[in-house]
Amino acid sequence: MWLNNYAGILLKTPTKTFAIDPVDVKAKNLQNVDAILISHEHYDHLDPPLVADIQKATGCTVIADVASTKKLKLALPNDKLIEIKPGMEIKVGEVSVKAEKSNHPAQAPVTYIITSEDNVKVYHTADSLPFPELAKMAQKENFDLVFCTVGIAPGASPKSGFEIAWLTKPQIAVPYHTATVASQKEFEQLLKNELPRTACLIPQQNKIYQVSKRT
Repeated sequence: MWLNNYAGILLKTPTKTFAIDPVDVKAKNLQNVDAILISHEHYDHLDPPLVADIQKATGCTVIADVASTKKLKLALPNDKLIEIKPGMEIKVGEVSVKAEKSNHPAQAPVTYIITSEDNVKVYHTADSLPFPELAKMAQKENFDLVFCTVGIAPGASPKSGFEIAWLTKPQIAVPYHTATVASQKEFEQLLKNELPRTACLIPQQNKIYQVSKRT
């Protein structure tokens, strides 16, 4: 479920629920969260009071990049806040959360690979621009779904979002981090023209979508 115009995602696996970069939402609407993932400290990805409210209500774990961890230390119990850097992997039950590089002008931004218990691989790019290592990463991970930034970030556009899809070649590419349908539609057309084997899912906010492993 896409939560806002940015990178806010609610992701449910068979046993766990993750809120990724939640902003512009109400804590009462996120009452069954097992973990919150924060990609970086910018206002459209980190709302410390909201994170604290969700954590207090649910008892969830918060996994955050270095800069966001510093901002959250006084608001959260020490045993519920985990700092993560590119290359690190953390288990939430049987779900793997792996941090990777991000090409974005923040202090220590990360992107996230979430691998579910049934081996569905989701790549949350936050608002990263493409970077060359994505191709090698994709060969190793075999992504099922990739979120692609198409706007509201420095240098981001439907073309840069498409480049992320081109490098990662997922089963499904989702254009997000935008306030306009036009950006999503432009991304969709690029995908149809250049990468027809990858399906485009244009998300509507607060609508639930289900994705299964490719066969």
